Amino acid sequence: LDLCTGSACIAIALAQAFEDAQVDAVDISYEALEVADINISDYMLNDRVLPIQSDVFSGVPGQKYDLIVANPPYVDAEDMADLPREFHHEPELGLASGHDGLDVTRTILAEAAEHLTDNGLLFVEVGNSMVHMEELYPGAPF
Repeated sequence: LDLCTGSACIAIALAQAFEDAQVDAVDISYEALEVADINISDYMLNDRVLPIQSDVFSGVPGQKYDLIVANPPYVDAEDMADLPREFHHEPELGLASGHDGLDVTRTILAEAAEHLTDNGLLFVEVGNSMVHMEELYPGAPF
């Protein structure tokens, strides 16, 4: 599962790296999924990578995965206020995630166990918000 797939580049890379895998590529944005669908088609992976509209796990109820990767929005409020000009063409929905940059990440962490197989793995990118992760989850093995 590729959460917050955006253009599906990670989902496509996963499908190429794991040749027997089926990859669900989920995103809340219909516009992002339109781009994802084009990219999936360009790589001729329509039979293995499925774009799904979903607010985190809402679009994949009951599904279990061996691997969940996520590149969610993780820019905190302070960094959003100071973003360089080149980032202003990006949709805010794909960048901002609350005061500490972890609103979406907290949801992922709270719900991921329900969607992982017994030996499943979760990888989540948090960027500069790692400092907030360490404060929220002291002693966690990041």
